[in-house]
Amino acid sequence: MTAAHSPPHSARMQYRAIFISDTHLGTRGCRSDFLADFLHRVSCQHLYLVGDIIDGWRLRKSWYWDASHDEVLRLILRHARAGTEVTYVPGNHDEMFRAWLPLGLELGGIRLRKETAHTTKDGRRLLVIHGDEFDSVVRYAKFLALLGDWAYASALVVNRWFNAARRRFGYPYWSLSAWLKRQVKEAVKAIDRFESALAGEARRRGFDGVVCGHIHHAEMREVGGVLYINDGDWVESCTALVEHHDGRLELIDWAALNRLSFFTPRASTAALPA
Repeated sequence: MTAAHSPPHSARMQYRAIFISDTHLGTRGCRSDFLADFLHRVSCQHLYLVGDIIDGWRLRKSWYWDASHDEVLRLILRHARAGTEVTYVPGNHDEMFRAWLPLGLELGGIRLRKETAHTTKDGRRLLVIHGDEFDSVVRYAKFLALLGDWAYASALVVNRWFNAARRRFGYPYWSLSAWLKRQVKEAVKAIDRFESALAGEARRRGFDGVVCGHIHHAEMREVGGVLYINDGDWVESCTALVEHHDGRLELIDWAALNRLSFFTPRASTAALPA
């Protein structure tokens, strides 16, 4: 992940393309305030929403939606009205939109696609796909996936209490679930299998690389001669993939770049200019 300096808050960062996924709007874990800040301070020609933008699984169980969630949707629509090509590739948590894919719908200037392709300025062809099709748990055992979703949500709750205690003793924020992903052998193996499967599919279909989400693990590396990029999430990592105007690709950690604290309660979006 390339280091960068935070621009003045009034400055707008301009990119050729932006890819975000796994925002999980509708959950208390979503850092919709950070995401709204990001969307307000960037502009681009292409915006790709790479799945799990709205968490239908969680909303069916309990409703949670605040002002910053509204602001995120408003800003996405504003990008579309300003001429940005916005493409929405639904994931497993927002699979309700997949039923609309055969209709070829465009909502508010946002195109719905099962998957899509993006060609960078320097000519690289990238497959853009959420990636749950290559997660054997989601594909073959949805019950286990739902159980995993419950376990992840529980880990986030534990994480909040744990970090409240850390803050009281003067320690910085620390992600329990991210640590578990790195430490649990089976989780590491699962991530590696997922990355290899996505890269293999892109190679088989003649692409130079693949951009995906799903596993909440931001990464950019070569796998078997193919560029594998996961743009991360907006629950814990708050990362996005951007393409600069010369075709250079970069993973941006928005929270780290702007020194945003996960301890801070969700900020009001009222301060953002219209």
